[in-house]
Amino acid sequence: MKLKSSLLALLFLSVGLNAPLSAAQHHSKPASKAKISKVGKARTKTSAVAKGAKLAAVGATAAVAAKAASAHHASAAHGAMSYQEVSSVKLSLQSSAVVVQDQSSGEVLFEKNSNAVLPIASITKLMTAMVTLDAHLDLHEAIRVEEHDVDMLKRSTSHIPVGTVLSREMMLRLALMSSENRAANSLGRNYPGGPDAFVVAMNRKAKELGLRETRFYDPTGLNANNVSSARDLAKMVAAASRYPLIREFTTTSEYDVPLGRHMRTFYNTNALVRGGTWEIGVSKTGYINESGKCLVMQAWLNNRPTIIVLLDSWGKLTRIGDANRIKRWIEANASRPSQS
Repeated sequence: MKLKSSLLALLFLSVGLNAPLSAAQHHSKPASKAKISKVGKARTKTSAVAKGAKLAAVGATAAVAAKAASAHHASAAHGAMSYQEVSSVKLSLQSSAVVVQDQSSGEVLFEKNSNAVLPIASITKLMTAMVTLDAHLDLHEAIRVEEHDVDMLKRSTSHIPVGTVLSREMMLRLALMSSENRAANSLGRNYPGGPDAFVVAMNRKAKELGLRETRFYDPTGLNANNVSSARDLAKMVAAASRYPLIREFTTTSEYDVPLGRHMRTFYNTNALVRGGTWEIGVSKTGYINESGKCLVMQAWLNNRPTIIVLLDSWGKLTRIGDANRIKRWIEANASRPSQS
């Protein structure tokens, strides 16, 4: 009888000790997966405007957060990766100049030749959009594409024929989404004071944003003298993220536009926007011979708003490959335990 009682006592003790641990093991990871799945599903259905608004809220405070000396430790405590943690795993990128920045804290997670001053091509159009919107011009005003808007410098093509009349808002959309040079040039030409005043406003805005290595000579980016650094462009992308129309237009996959008697579909120049596997708040591509392939984005990576700047990528798909490598790198490091 005593032996039986002892065995029962040991059995209850074993159950009492092991049951909570077993339950914790059973529910912790599935619960985490369920949460991620639910969030991912909600984000998939969220419109570009709503997604961008969430990123803009972060962008509005990023500049302040970056000034805090304790941002590194505070962000790490809330799940952000520290520079030391992330850089402990090698990241090999083909782009000549790179910045990867946690926008919430302002911490640079990775950089490569980040202060090199390089041509930025159509990344310029983010500044073109900000200057246009800052002027509070009538977005419904009709603008006509003129011969002056035709690219005589690089002889680039356009899907907008001379004589086309579109609203200023549509010109802005096509300049940002499809990188239409005629649309961008028409915005500068129809600015109060004309193209020269527009370029002055672009450089004034750059100075206001603290872009020390940035210079503009035209609103399209076709001029190779439009230059900046990856560090400066990270600031410019953060600033652009605070404009709802820029967020919407740069993350629209495609858009039908009436041109004369026909409708033409314009597409986003960033394949990652069209692919739908990224959650992107701001996007802009750029290319001229002098700049190589360029890409800037504001995107959610590991549930953190992240700014990516990739300059001078010469391979046809190098900038996309580098962006995906950064995404995998951040996600892989996020699963690594923090070191204290």
